[in-house]
Amino acid sequence: MGQRVVQVDAFTSEAFRGNPAAVCLLERPADDAWMQLVAREMNLSETAFLVPNATGFQLRWFTPSAEVDLCGHATLASAHVLWEDGHLALDHAACFETLSGSLTADREGDWIELDFPAEPEQEAPAPTSLAAALGATPRYVGRNRMDYLVEFEDEATVRSLTPDMRLLKSIEARGFIATSRSSSPDFDFVSRFFGPGVGIDEDPVTGSSHCCLGPFWSARLGKDELIGRQVSTRGGVVRVRLAGDRVRLGGQAVTVMRGELV
Repeated sequence: MGQRVVQVDAFTSEAFRGNPAAVCLLERPADDAWMQLVAREMNLSETAFLVPNATGFQLRWFTPSAEVDLCGHATLASAHVLWEDGHLALDHAACFETLSGSLTADREGDWIELDFPAEPEQEAPAPTSLAAALGATPRYVGRNRMDYLVEFEDEATVRSLTPDMRLLKSIEARGFIATSRSSSPDFDFVSRFFGPGVGIDEDPVTGSSHCCLGPFWSARLGKDELIGRQVSTRGGVVRVRLAGDRVRLGGQAVTVMRGELV
């Protein structure tokens, strides 16, 4: 019997939208090199590996080229698989031990809510080549421990960005969050995420970036509950709720494929 893998579209209620993640539930810890090869084979922005432990599950995330410290959509996908495939009772929280500490997920009707650490940015000097790499001049640049947050004047600018990935990759950071206020009354802000340094030119929907976007837009809009729209080609919606030094991220998920590693 091979190792089962489930592919889930996260932060969407529709198949083939949102952000796809592969979820692999293991009986015991696996070799890091093997997990990296599986992630490369899956060729999705993230592959999640789960191992049962005393408190729930150890969870690790791999892009096709690197392990990362924090990933929202693959955590959402992991919780979705645990409940859908009967590994957890529907009324039982999913508890994960990760490189970013203890994370939990709860069901809220058709939505899943993740409890993640807030990752606020601090204003930072713009790298010399940033505007050229993104193809537009920012109105604000901030930085947290992982990413640059780059605010633009309007949604049209964010949507029209065509980054020079080679130049962007030369700037040291996990990724680059491009954002602005939303032009739609249905959403508070929009964003895109570029991570060529970790093998993801553009991520369709990025949960972890909302750990930064939540505090950023909460301070500017004066509200603790927000709705973000990631305006990638696939697109997706993230509900954001601030809770002290934590951020609650809400999203939906759809299973699209089940397979077996032989």
